[in-house]
Amino acid sequence: MKKFLFVVLFLGFILGACSNSTSSGGDFPSKNIEIIAPASPGGGWDLTARSVQKILTDNELVDANINVINKPGGGGEVGWKYLQSKDAHHLAVNSSLLLTNNLLGSSELTYKDFTPIAMLATEWQTLTVPADSEFETLEDLMAQLKKDPKSIKVGVGPALGNDDHLSFVQAVRENDVDPKQVDFLVYEGGGDVVTALMGNHVDVVTTALSEVKEQYLAGDVRILAVSSGERLDDLPDVPTYSEQGVEMEFPHWRGIMGPKDMSEDEIAYWDKQIGEMVKTEEWEQMLENNDWDDFYKNSQETKAFLDEQHELYQGLVNDSGLVE
Repeated sequence: MKKFLFVVLFLGFILGACSNSTSSGGDFPSKNIEIIAPASPGGGWDLTARSVQKILTDNELVDANINVINKPGGGGEVGWKYLQSKDAHHLAVNSSLLLTNNLLGSSELTYKDFTPIAMLATEWQTLTVPADSEFETLEDLMAQLKKDPKSIKVGVGPALGNDDHLSFVQAVRENDVDPKQVDFLVYEGGGDVVTALMGNHVDVVTTALSEVKEQYLAGDVRILAVSSGERLDDLPDVPTYSEQGVEMEFPHWRGIMGPKDMSEDEIAYWDKQIGEMVKTEEWEQMLENNDWDDFYKNSQETKAFLDEQHELYQGLVNDSGLVE
């Protein structure tokens, strides 16, 4: 009898252990999935969240309902704070604002308060002048900035400290120009910046490629440099910074993350599903439709990338003169 009870208890222990193990990984997801767009509907964060939702669902990659929820406010702060109180059934779209908000002192949140899941896509930054500008090359512009940084009006939007601004800070820093001496004019957004350029209110703009691509193809502007590592297939005549002697590659990336302290099984689950998602034709079409480039990195690669980006941005913010 004692031997029988021992066997029963032993089997119960084994089954309980298996059950606990399964609940933390094998049964995931066990409820609806929520993807947080930390902004109002429309725009890059919302589009990214809804694209991930649709492609995961349409390709039956996730065996659960997926909902997108918009949590606008604070340059992502509201949505990301909301994520902090959730579990691994909740993900949020992010960008470099997750880093710069903290470095500029506007948020206490850091990228280490979350679990990196993936890098997804990127746009590239450009340096653009009017078609009839006296500056025909990046070298021409940098030579004038070295001579007199205040002589060039540089358009940027919607605020100093964003990717548009900091990509230019890196470019001039690499050319031994003090970013603090540059005359920046700040506009409400990318469209306003380009309007200012076309109206000759500024000499040059630093902005995302999507903001100036149409004008470039129409022959109204000249793109002096793009921040990609290699020339882009659809704009083969536009030179990169690096091929002009400015050693930099500056992605305007969007990624996705989960709450802190996710289990290895939960991270592995999202690695697998999102890794499959970015291989689909629908994902490739979405990138093409929005003039985005594939920038997929898995969770481990994303963690390393964020460490590198934090170090880069910390130096750029310090050199920009935006913080004491």
